[in-house]
Amino acid sequence: MAADVTGEIVQLRAAGVAIVVDLGGGTLPRVLHWGADLGGLDADALAALRAGARPQPLGFPVDGEVEIAVLPEQSAGYLGTPGLAGHRDGADFSTAFRVLAAQLRRERDGTQRLVVDAQDPRAGLGLRLVLELTPQGLVRQQARLTNTGPDVYTVDGLLLTLPVPGRAAELLDFTGRHLRERSPQRTAFTHGVRLRENRRGRTGYDAAHVLAAGVPGFANRHGEVWGVHTAWSGNHRSLAERSHYNPGLLGGGELLLPGEVRLEAGESYTSPWLYGSYGHGLDDLAARFHRWMRARPQHPARPRPVVANTWEAVYFEHDLTRLTDLADAAAAVGVERFVLDDGWFGSRRDDSTGLGDWFVSADVWPDGLGPLVRHVNGLGMEFGLWVEPEMVNPDSDVARAHPDWMLRTPGRLPREARHQQVLDLARPEAFAYILGRLDALLTEYPIAYLKWDHNRDLVDAGHGARGVGGVHGQTRAVYRLLDELRVLHPGVEVESCSSGGGRVDLEVLERTDRVWTSDCIDALERQQIQRWTNLLVPLELLGAHVGSGAAHSTGRRHPLSFRAGTALFGHLGVEWDLREADADQRAELAEWIGLYKDVRGLLHTGVAVHGDVADPAYDVHGVVAQDGSDALFAWVATATSADYPTGRLPLPGLDPDAIYHVRPQAPGATVDGVASQWTHLPWWGPEGVRLPGRVLSEVGLQAPVLFPERLVLLRATRV
Repeated sequence: MAADVTGEIVQLRAAGVAIVVDLGGGTLPRVLHWGADLGGLDADALAALRAGARPQPLGFPVDGEVEIAVLPEQSAGYLGTPGLAGHRDGADFSTAFRVLAAQLRRERDGTQRLVVDAQDPRAGLGLRLVLELTPQGLVRQQARLTNTGPDVYTVDGLLLTLPVPGRAAELLDFTGRHLRERSPQRTAFTHGVRLRENRRGRTGYDAAHVLAAGVPGFANRHGEVWGVHTAWSGNHRSLAERSHYNPGLLGGGELLLPGEVRLEAGESYTSPWLYGSYGHGLDDLAARFHRWMRARPQHPARPRPVVANTWEAVYFEHDLTRLTDLADAAAAVGVERFVLDDGWFGSRRDDSTGLGDWFVSADVWPDGLGPLVRHVNGLGMEFGLWVEPEMVNPDSDVARAHPDWMLRTPGRLPREARHQQVLDLARPEAFAYILGRLDALLTEYPIAYLKWDHNRDLVDAGHGARGVGGVHGQTRAVYRLLDELRVLHPGVEVESCSSGGGRVDLEVLERTDRVWTSDCIDALERQQIQRWTNLLVPLELLGAHVGSGAAHSTGRRHPLSFRAGTALFGHLGVEWDLREADADQRAELAEWIGLYKDVRGLLHTGVAVHGDVADPAYDVHGVVAQDGSDALFAWVATATSADYPTGRLPLPGLDPDAIYHVRPQAPGATVDGVASQWTHLPWWGPEGVRLPGRVLSEVGLQAPVLFPERLVLLRATRV
């Protein structure tokens, strides 16, 4: 039930987090505090908080103090990055919004929702701001801008912000590339703007991902940290800004190309959601994202099936006998879902032709996909299919018939990437064609899963006869396509793949059931890629596959225990031509798949934890059950250590007052990588050791020395 806000200051509290919002003075809302819960403060205490936090009016660009709203305005005296950038044919570049009304309501799921309506009559603009605090302590903000004037208003950008205190003096964000997504980088949070812009037309390998500010030295398990995520799958920007009069802002929004959003009278533009998470350590920050995602009604509820994907097994070499043999081998080791990758349609014998012709190839599949689908289903496995609906090869029937369906600027096509162009889904006829073809495939065949790929950036992406920027419209059209397809086929799961991990964000995950974390399944690279993707996305939504002995993307060779033990901490799959695996390899893989089936309930509902290990050659990560009754940890060596033997292994996240039985977990208990196998480590064996969780976390256990690029598993159960 909604209620008008009666006081000037509103405090929202949940799960150890508080956000205090000042609605006084008629201007846009200002956040007085976002961080640790302050307890129940009455109106007098909230007023005192505001008074005690007001600065001396010194050093501001205007007389008096400058109050910075969640959508910062220059009319308030703020000379940093503006919250709204736009104009009416050059006029009305600056706004001075005034609050008309504010309502606070509690949703059925416990979310506290503050809705503020504001207006600038002079500029002819209305604004609705939504600020939410979820039961998990996650903050969400969104804005809707409406043109209330008679003339066109051009929106150049809309940015929402959240403040952080001065002690948050260190920044963490991410960079990356294809096959090496989400690589962390730290910088000091100094005066000025750290602006991360993404112009790829998709979320991007090198997106900021989560832009975090924390006390210097913040780590997995300690240090206050505040982080924001811009939930948008097209062009976007994230920023951290600080000045002599601004302790710090984190913000984000869509990056609009010129002319992409022009509002006629009465039309509105809605910004992406900006998410904010606060915690003591990165694990705490991540847990809020994970708990919120798991509480969504559409979050996958059934056990995540073991996947076999055919890409690195056969590439484009499709043949019924080969693929049925591969399906037999996959079923024999315990696979539950078999996915046919690229090469099944049109003239698609390599990546240069046929993309966009979503008809089963009569040359390769003269009897259609039915024989393979029936064989897969007969083995007790679901059938999945690869598609790339947003792209087209110029050498395709659809491109030859409709050359105007490609995103372009007038008079030229963008340069090709992987022999591809982008199908302009903002064109109704192109949208209808793709929706119709996908609907026809899902109607004809019992397809349980679509691997939805997106293999190029949107370069020079113009739309329509004028060639205005087309990324905004394309992104909205893709969301609409997924939404409509899910209505037509509600039981089908969809994976967000984009040359691997190029489209990983919370808005695409509102419509999909997992992300393909990276095209690189080299286990060493995946240790970092999966760890940092998990900062935002829970493990059950991270596609993690066991590859062949030699990684196709790097050429590295790893033992099966390292490959499988790495893939275990995600949504497990296999990307390997199992016809070439020997009996021993298949038997070992079946053991790992058996372990996954045994522990996926723990891995996909528990709390992801990461130890702060002093030795840079080692890492420890794991999952602890929500009630603290069970836990699985991986002790990983990524290099050789300067210490010999290595130090103690902390087991984070356990109930400090409970006693745990800790012992090696098969099949990751004795591997060829335990360098200490010829010497005795007293506790290492089936009997293990029994200690309180506090001791295991604070003191730890003497860890086995491992060869580099090896891991072992530990199980801790409460006794």
